[in-house]
Amino acid sequence: MPAFLRMLNGLALLAWPFLVWLAVTHPQWRGVIALLALLFGWRIWQLRHAQGAMGRVMLLLALVGTLLCLASMLLRSQHLLLWYPVVVNTLMLLLFGTSLWSPMPLVERLARLREADLPARAVRYTRRVTQVWCGFFIFNGSVALVTCLLNDLSLWTLWNGCISYLLMGTLMGGEWLLRQRMRNKA
Repeated sequence: MPAFLRMLNGLALLAWPFLVWLAVTHPQWRGVIALLALLFGWRIWQLRHAQGAMGRVMLLLALVGTLLCLASMLLRSQHLLLWYPVVVNTLMLLLFGTSLWSPMPLVERLARLREADLPARAVRYTRRVTQVWCGFFIFNGSVALVTCLLNDLSLWTLWNGCISYLLMGTLMGGEWLLRQRMRNKA
């Protein structure tokens, strides 16, 4: 059962913009918000003993998601749900950004999970990739904020449910291709 719930939770997070659009534009689907609140609540339970910065950020995101869903239901204001992508980008920026002031930025820590002994060139590269991700979170979070302030649900759904995912995937894929190219040259 937990594997099924983990999969459902992951799918719900990916589909968040479309589920919010559905709940806001079709009143008969407002029950989706309660389901999302339950999934976020389950995620809180699952992460209650989370360790490390990433674990704490994931726990905080689950808490914020739960609170936005509950507040939306109680206040009958689905507009609150639109703010989740802004919070996600802000917390991810804080996670990646603060790691730049530590001896080992987040991307380097992740790289060392796979390859413990990184050459100096790779260490510099991981710092640069961490900076690029910070830039992405600033840009993506800013656009997500503008879509909330404009209160245009179609634009919000297009950006947060499609364009931002495409940009994120392009950044991940481009970085992976660049890393492979650098490895082949070494």
